[in-house]
Amino acid sequence: MFLTKDNKIKWNWIAGGAVITAILVLSGILWFDKPLYLFLRNFDYSIWRLFDVIFDAKVWLGVSVVVLLAFYIKKIVKTKPKFKNEKHKFSLIVFCKDFIEKTHNSYAFFVLASVLAASVVGKILKIVIGRMRPVFFEALDKTGFVPFSTDWAFNSMPSGHTFASFAALVMLGLLAPRIKWFTWTLAIIIGISRVCVGAHWPSDVIFGAFIGMVAADLVKAGLKRYWADIAK
Repeated sequence: MFLTKDNKIKWNWIAGGAVITAILVLSGILWFDKPLYLFLRNFDYSIWRLFDVIFDAKVWLGVSVVVLLAFYIKKIVKTKPKFKNEKHKFSLIVFCKDFIEKTHNSYAFFVLASVLAASVVGKILKIVIGRMRPVFFEALDKTGFVPFSTDWAFNSMPSGHTFASFAALVMLGLLAPRIKWFTWTLAIIIGISRVCVGAHWPSDVIFGAFIGMVAADLVKAGLKRYWADIAK
């Protein structure tokens, strides 16, 4: 979304997107969060519980690592790494370099980096913002913010499942444009499901989606440029 066909970042688009996101988030907090939340709660289906488990940030990271390890093992079966032939030079650094060298072009590597970047930014913002989760609204009719809280109950904004899923699925769409329609649709559904189950406010999801989209674009552009420079 924020990349040109030749992998250059559209900084003006990111700035514009940030402004629009900020307006939507503020509008949500001040106006549409409550009515839209109450409306979407009517669609709290059991399938969203499954989404809650399989599209968590930790699952995205874990699956990416497993796929990378499988990809790496397949590679070393064909070509033995240097540290196999020169045992005296084996070290963790040698292994890491060899691992990255053999896996950096895989989709899993890009997804892992994208989700990791979004998660770091998202987790920090969750703590700094400290927004009360909707459970307080449903149980006590209370909303508000408790900045710099590490308590789950005050880490509603941005939505973790949303920024992780958008980071992963937007990245997959960038790498495989033919399935972009599917990855984007799934990411949007995941975001909406977080409101349906009562875990987040709509503006939490909007903010999380923006973080995930930007993370995917910046990571793809950065990694492609880095490895292109290395190849030279």
